[in-house]
Amino acid sequence: MTALVTGIGIASPIGSGVGPYWDAALGGTCGISPVTRFDPAKYRVRLAGEVRDFEPADLLPTRLMPQTDHMTRMSLVAAEWALADAGVRPAELPEYEMAVITGATAGGYDFGQRELQKLWGQGPDHVSTYQSFAWFYAVNTGQISIRHGMRGPGAVIVTEQSSGLDAVGHARRQLRKGSRVAVTGGIDSSLCPWAWVAHQVAGQLSERDDPASAYLPFDAGACGHVPGEGGALLVLETAESAAERGAQRCYGEIAGYAATFGSRREGSAPALGRAAALALADAGVAAADIDVVFADAAGQPALDETEARVIAELFGPYGVPVTAPKTMTGRLYAGGAALDLATALLAITHGQIPPTVNVRDVPERYRIDLVRAARSLPVRAALVLSRGRGGFCSAVVAREYSTVESAR
Repeated sequence: MTALVTGIGIASPIGSGVGPYWDAALGGTCGISPVTRFDPAKYRVRLAGEVRDFEPADLLPTRLMPQTDHMTRMSLVAAEWALADAGVRPAELPEYEMAVITGATAGGYDFGQRELQKLWGQGPDHVSTYQSFAWFYAVNTGQISIRHGMRGPGAVIVTEQSSGLDAVGHARRQLRKGSRVAVTGGIDSSLCPWAWVAHQVAGQLSERDDPASAYLPFDAGACGHVPGEGGALLVLETAESAAERGAQRCYGEIAGYAATFGSRREGSAPALGRAAALALADAGVAAADIDVVFADAAGQPALDETEARVIAELFGPYGVPVTAPKTMTGRLYAGGAALDLATALLAITHGQIPPTVNVRDVPERYRIDLVRAARSLPVRAALVLSRGRGGFCSAVVAREYSTVESAR
């Protein structure tokens, strides 16, 4: 069974929609700036990657606005864009053969913030924030399913930063079990006061106020990451289904996937290395077949060095271009790896690799070829790496797929 990506929907701090995002990514646009969603002056961390060009009231039915929060609205719009991009009309397909598998991890805070404010104003008779938060993760998948009549398998994968890749891996599994189309990937958002406190307690955020120096993965000056929001949803489809309905576009194939679990230090070298090697084996490709690696890029010296060592050992010193476009957006939690995967597919489509911005001083001991300016070269296969807090490690191999005609 061949799993193809036939549609992409993107909401990101540097542009929403495939075209605007891709142009901004190639141009090295930085979407990190001072938080505007609330007043960050009293917090140690004041920067974020916000999705600013997104007007859900213009894109969704009015009735959905009171029922949803920012994260869910972005997810609904991105799903609609992805389906339209793929040319998939759910009403024309068997409803129980369409799946919705998404990732989530830091989302729900915006909803929770609203519920807390209601509690402050309405007292204990109001619905518990904990009750609300407990079912929130299912809202994105459920809303997408309901809106498009997609009644097949549904799931939400929660593995922190790895969630977006793990959702895609699970969606591919559902295609193998009989589904023909899946909406998958991840959109996340947690930019509100309640979430901001939780993020800072974790101790992994950069406290610098200059967007050009706050998030510097693989740099000698790395000091943590900048949080962001957004991500990507993909339409994943069997080659047979794509050929049967006459799909006009294919961004590539999800050729390999693997997930491993390491120490609580967000992915030890053995676990991350195993995930990468297993994904390559699942795709049936050798390290020499990979044209670019999209790095997890934690922005913490110890974790950056671990990832650089894994890449250098697998591909050889300076053996493959490595990029981290998330330096333009911040780390998007469940949305970050999904957006990296979408970017990898666009790199395959256009033969260009977007840059890792702002990084200037890569230690020689890392031995990686970090792409710091957009690079044009044929990309036939890409490896996407991701690590989540607690030890989750995931990897996906995306590969060129010439035409859906071959499946006819």
